Amino acid sequence: MYKTFTMELAGRPLSVDIGRVAAQANGAAFMHYGDTTVLCTATASDKPREGIDFFPLSVEYEEKLYAVGKIPGGFNKREGKASEHAILTSRVIDRPMRPLFPKDYRNDVTLNNLVMSVDQDCSPEIIAMIGASIATSISDIPFDGPISGTQIGLVNGELVVNPTAEQKAASDMALTVASTKEKVIMIEAGANEVSEDIMIKAIYKAHEVNVQVITFIEKIVEEFGKEKHSYESCAIPEELNEAIRAIVTPEQMEVAVFSDEKQVREGNIREIENKLAEAFEEEHPDWLPLIGEAIYQYQKKTVRKMILKDHKRPDGRAITQIRPLAAEIDLLPRVHGSGMFTRGQTQILNVTTLAPLSEAQRLDGLDEAETGKRYMHHYNFPSYSVGETKPSRGPGRREIGHGALAERALVPVLPSEEEFPYAIRTVSETMESNGSTSQASVCASSLSLMAAGVPIKRAVAGISVGLVTGDTDDDYLVLTDIQGLEDFFGDMDFKVAGTHKGITAIQMDIKIHGLTRSIIEEAFVKTKEARTYILDEVMTPVIAEPRKEVGKYAPKIITVQIDPSQIGDVVGQRGKTINAIIDQCGVSIDINDDGLVSICGVEKEGMDKASALIHTIVTDFEEGKLYTGKVVSIKDFGAFLEFAPGKEGMVHISKLAKERVKTVEDVLTLGDVIEVACLGKDKMGRISFSLKDVERYKNKAAE
Repeated sequence: MYKTFTMELAGRPLSVDIGRVAAQANGAAFMHYGDTTVLCTATASDKPREGIDFFPLSVEYEEKLYAVGKIPGGFNKREGKASEHAILTSRVIDRPMRPLFPKDYRNDVTLNNLVMSVDQDCSPEIIAMIGASIATSISDIPFDGPISGTQIGLVNGELVVNPTAEQKAASDMALTVASTKEKVIMIEAGANEVSEDIMIKAIYKAHEVNVQVITFIEKIVEEFGKEKHSYESCAIPEELNEAIRAIVTPEQMEVAVFSDEKQVREGNIREIENKLAEAFEEEHPDWLPLIGEAIYQYQKKTVRKMILKDHKRPDGRAITQIRPLAAEIDLLPRVHGSGMFTRGQTQILNVTTLAPLSEAQRLDGLDEAETGKRYMHHYNFPSYSVGETKPSRGPGRREIGHGALAERALVPVLPSEEEFPYAIRTVSETMESNGSTSQASVCASSLSLMAAGVPIKRAVAGISVGLVTGDTDDDYLVLTDIQGLEDFFGDMDFKVAGTHKGITAIQMDIKIHGLTRSIIEEAFVKTKEARTYILDEVMTPVIAEPRKEVGKYAPKIITVQIDPSQIGDVVGQRGKTINAIIDQCGVSIDINDDGLVSICGVEKEGMDKASALIHTIVTDFEEGKLYTGKVVSIKDFGAFLEFAPGKEGMVHISKLAKERVKTVEDVLTLGDVIEVACLGKDKMGRISFSLKDVERYKNKAAE
């Protein structure tokens, strides 16, 4: 037997089946929202994983194409590795869930979300988050939840809860907010330059909805919740902490971490660890594996105390001070555009590449509205950027997440396809990393795009602020431009990107059980101040606006608008006509469903020739007009000319010259390129051309 719980959410029914499926999982929730169905399960290992100093949580979001009635492509005809969208959704679910598990819990936990049916008006992503919360809350896994998540759109100036597919298409904002019953715990957003005031209003509208859903979840937990199991704590013994403090005093630890050089600080910590290992090697060998975690916690307490109580940051900066900034463009000579942005020991080199629209990325997922994208931002994080050595194995979830965040930040300022008919790729290479490389990527990408001649509406900059909290909600400090150490030991990484006009992207990660409204409002104020400073004082002096033309080595594109009914004429049977133009002119050609023809090439002569051929194909022959054609066939009665691939006409033998012509070969040979005049239709309704009347029509036109 199973039980179904139901509530109304944004005008649509949300129901949860408990006990219906997956009974062997620690917790399972069979979620239904409209016709969207997601199975959410939570499982945990019986014992902690040995030899680790972190909580091994894995969040999976599995997209099955049968959910939208598709068979996967390729030879295998089954789903392969997770799509970027699935990875990003997993990260969004992970961020609000992770802080609510015990910090000393080392059992493996997997939260699996299997998307089984999709109603385009009912987001499976948000239902997966709610379902993961329910499955974990009713399980015996230690968890200080529940949480809930809500999406907010901005349609015609009005905030919309969990927007439908049609509303998403018209929305100026895509905001996801997760909350506990008391506080906001996660924010993710993309927006078309939305103001801070509207964003805060939207966040707390989502929070109100989240509280309603959490009340619903609590009723489920009250009836089906299992007793939380006990676990083997991996907390550091207090006896070890006391022994460490006796050898390394708090004052000595402050000296060790108080440096603006990451390498110096790490060297100081290594010396301390070696000193402690020597001290404990004989009497307490059982402590040796715990020294690293114990020193980490000691550093954390030291840094937090320095910041919160003494208002001292590890690198000596003021609380609102940004690290030294620098911007450059045109570092790489042959690429289409390049820009580098440096903030302290964080440095990103971004490269822009332009290509025809045919190079745009195709997407095959569950969202019917997302079939492709013309702008792609990729982010790379090599080991040398943090002074480590390990082989590259391609992008991980972090790299994919950082790339997507920067991409989201820049999409709102990109020109339309009609304004700039290019596919655009930017790649952020991390040269050096010590905090907030994703926001440095936003700045570097903006510089790179403008240097490449991409007519973006406005420059975009990003900055991250951090947080250190005390014992009460009022005891906190918001830090501008956090470096790696402040991120590791602090409570928040609040990234905001935008223009002078407004916000384009947000991502908030926290390690505590939520933020008060005053913290969120202060974070927005400080990110806006810092963003404005970066735009005005650092980026604008280097490049104030996009270059008027694309670079020397970038492909050039011109467009021709034709009637959509004539697309078949340009393409020809099995692509014969368009391929002939491409071969003749040395260009590439794309045609969209609206009849916009994009001609891409390096040589202007070839592009102009292709444009002229397309115009010839789609334009009806007019009497009195002059045309240039190539002799492709000779008959006894005349010659056939090709004016463009797939478009031919005939000159009768009587129209070749003013005097009588015995044979066509007396005047023309195969391959001749000649200019002829159109005489209009003959008695049989065919278009007639004349070689002998060219001068007459030229003179007539001159008059």
